[in-house]
Amino acid sequence: MAYWLMKSNPKYFGITDLQRLGVECWDGVRNYRARNFMRDEMRVGDQVIFYHSSAKPSGVAGIMRVVKAGYPDPSQFHPEHKHYDPLATIETPRWYMVDLSFEQAFKDILPLSQLKFIPALEDSLLLKKGCEQLTVIPLQPKHWQAIMEMAEILELL
Repeated sequence: MAYWLMKSNPKYFGITDLQRLGVECWDGVRNYRARNFMRDEMRVGDQVIFYHSSAKPSGVAGIMRVVKAGYPDPSQFHPEHKHYDPLATIETPRWYMVDLSFEQAFKDILPLSQLKFIPALEDSLLLKKGCEQLTVIPLQPKHWQAIMEMAEILELL
């Protein structure tokens, strides 16, 4: 099992939306590095941190689980869709998505301002300069554990 962090602006899709739906696809990713993670590395059963980005505060909102591994994002094939890609074809899709299930919402957001002070996260892509726009981030087990421990200490679980 691997660990991941996936970012979404809660204005458009937040942890409460996933909780209401139960399972939802993570579509619309248009970053090659994030796409490669979803297409090549994410597996059914992997655990994922749901991170609210572009929010006040931005931070960890809950936990999800991968229930369907990477498959072509159909929005890339539809000219009327905002995520349409004229270079994508059914034979050679360019963009992928995964399906995620709701596991748990934190009682409060674990803000980025607090994550920055967790020593175990110093080498994580979440805190690395230049990776701020990356919406899918692999986590090492120590990163996952450190975030879960901080949430427990703050009684967010």
